Amino acid sequence: MSLKEKFSGKFSKYFQDAYLEKYGDRITSTAGTILSVKIIEKSYLIFNTMLVELIVKPEVGKSVVKCFYKKNRWFKKPEFISIAQGHKVMIMGIKGEKIKKKDTTEAVQIMNVLNLTTKKDLVPVDHSQIKRSRQQATKMRR
Repeated sequence: MSLKEKFSGKFSKYFQDAYLEKYGDRITSTAGTILSVKIIEKSYLIFNTMLVELIVKPEVGKSVVKCFYKKNRWFKKPEFISIAQGHKVMIMGIKGEKIKKKDTTEAVQIMNVLNLTTKKDLVPVDHSQIKRSRQQATKMRR
């Protein structure tokens, strides 16, 4: 069995289950406004790295969320969507430990970013599913 068949065939469920078992309790999403954006790109001959640090003010609550995205790539520069201060975003990622015990911020490793202002996303996602889930969440709150 080839590697492609393993990922697309019956073993894909195995990989999905293993991922959810490992990170299931840490998967999180945050929606809010961008307060700060910092993009650091470094190039070492044929090895390129990118580190993006975002500070997001959620729509609900007083705390802020620090998000980071790190990508390493050979030969080509890694890409990231255009984000500016004040944009509305939805971030999906894996929650990390608190930085300080007294601190109210939390760190999130970014897996996907949806820029709701410019309608762009890092990894293509069906936006109709997101709208449906948001509508269901607001109905449940009522």
